[in-house]
Amino acid sequence: MPQAQANGLTIEYETFGNPADPPILLIMGLGGQLVLWPEALCQALARGGYYVIRYDNRDVGLSSKIDSAGKPDLTRAGIRVLLRLPVQSGYSLEDMAADAIGLLDALNISRAHIVGMSMGGMIAQILAAQYPARVRSFVALMTTSGNPRLPQASFSLRLRLTRRPRRTDRESLIQHSMNTWKLIGSPGYPTDDATLRAMVERDQARCLYPRGMARQTLAIMAAKSRLPLLKRIAAPTLVIHGEADPLVPVAAGRELAREIPGAKLETIPGMGHDLPAALVPRIGELILGHVGAA
Repeated sequence: MPQAQANGLTIEYETFGNPADPPILLIMGLGGQLVLWPEALCQALARGGYYVIRYDNRDVGLSSKIDSAGKPDLTRAGIRVLLRLPVQSGYSLEDMAADAIGLLDALNISRAHIVGMSMGGMIAQILAAQYPARVRSFVALMTTSGNPRLPQASFSLRLRLTRRPRRTDRESLIQHSMNTWKLIGSPGYPTDDATLRAMVERDQARCLYPRGMARQTLAIMAAKSRLPLLKRIAAPTLVIHGEADPLVPVAAGRELAREIPGAKLETIPGMGHDLPAALVPRIGELILGHVGAA
């Protein structure tokens, strides 16, 4: 896959479709490599007449690792979050938004449709609010403003996501990841074990770098609520959220749709915090309909 120099980093990316078509930039969530964007979705968007770009955020996959940021203490940071105390991180979500702008610059793209999933949706909110001239439209997928008053994931689930398994042999890591996906996945569209294992093995073979995921987690913990930014988003916005999302409850999606001027909301019964194969056609149609109208 190609690489680009962006915001002082090396960013791994992949494209689908004709570079002459309007671009769609896909921004992945916490710890997710670009391959977590289903290829079927990318191909569907390209067939719809768009130039699709997916990439590895900093600190994951084959993009630059920020080793200078050190090893974060997520337990201590989590306690500070619970006590509503500030958290310091080695880099911010704003830095990651600048990475996305740097990638667009490297590809000579002046404006793009932006689709952000989970943490990627947080980054995309910053893009849409602070770089309005670069954003044609915005799709917020299973994401949140970071408003602390919103319903949160259960404490046990949050604790699991910040702790490594006790055993770190290959099979233990695979089982840990599979079990985590089962906890946050779509109860109405469960992924079978064979498919889940293949996905986890693919990701771990491509890049296994838990420290990067921990640093991204710390950046989320350190971020302030983006609620004040939402009124500044002028790009046509579609919010897509699973009604059964255990990690980012659907109230977060409803808030985004209320607070972003003119935003539309599409909630999906039975969908959790993943992109199950059964829902890829519907999500693709929703995205294509929105960017086409924009």
